[in-house]
Amino acid sequence: MRKDQCGRRREKVFSSVCIVPSLLGVLAFFIVPFGIVIYYSLINNPVVHEFVGLDNYKKLFDTVAFNRAAKNTAAFSLTAVPLSVVLSLGLAMLLDKNIPGKSIFRTFFLSPLMVPTASVVLVWQVLFHAHGTVNQFLEFFGANGIDWLKSSHGQVVIVFMFLWKNLGYNMILFMSALAGIPKDIIEVAELEGAGKIYQFFHIKLRYLSPTILFVLILSLINSFKIFREVYLLTGDYPYDKLYMLQHFMNNTFNSLDYQKLSAAAVLFALIMIVIIAVLLFAEDRFGKDVES
Repeated sequence: MRKDQCGRRREKVFSSVCIVPSLLGVLAFFIVPFGIVIYYSLINNPVVHEFVGLDNYKKLFDTVAFNRAAKNTAAFSLTAVPLSVVLSLGLAMLLDKNIPGKSIFRTFFLSPLMVPTASVVLVWQVLFHAHGTVNQFLEFFGANGIDWLKSSHGQVVIVFMFLWKNLGYNMILFMSALAGIPKDIIEVAELEGAGKIYQFFHIKLRYLSPTILFVLILSLINSFKIFREVYLLTGDYPYDKLYMLQHFMNNTFNSLDYQKLSAAAVLFALIMIVIIAVLLFAEDRFGKDVES
């Protein structure tokens, strides 16, 4: 017994020693910097360090640029993320069937993963420029061209770009999840006379709930990274509908307004934590019977 206890203690000590470098890295690069950001959001400036409470947050909500960026980012995410999940799931279910040209179809949706962001932006500039391919196509049929990136339709262009870049990877995740659904359950449901719609909502969707949660979170994170594409397309100050939260943070950083930037970062982190917590809670309630 003593030898077993000594062996377990050694294993615990060894595992603890192995974890220490990772813990130090998380502490140094995540926890401490985030603590500093919280501190900066509660003081008036980095020189005086006078505590001002929530004044920086109040000023943030009174800023027109922040309100515009927050509304645009929320509208984009609420549109692009659900579309990404629904369309990629539909494509995965389509490719799960024996359709002709399945490998070509899969390659078409996976090819954007291999294209650099700069190349993607170049293609979109050629397509949606004021004198681009899309406008030439519209004018050929007698319609008037639109300066897509300097109009209220600009966010539609960005949504299509987001879907084109992310559908392939999400589709592969759903295809893997569909392959993991027990075939005997589907066969029993078919023998009992269950239709395709019943099988999807009452069987497949429950087994897919962990993957749906993962794709939702991944798509939500990727939706906040669309700043790269918009920045390369339109610069620091794009048309109003394309002014995202990352634009505000980048421009605020360039103006050295660290207090307002820190307040926006803390608020953004809190919103993300709440959204992910709600998704985890929903997935736990929805997929509990499948796990049991």
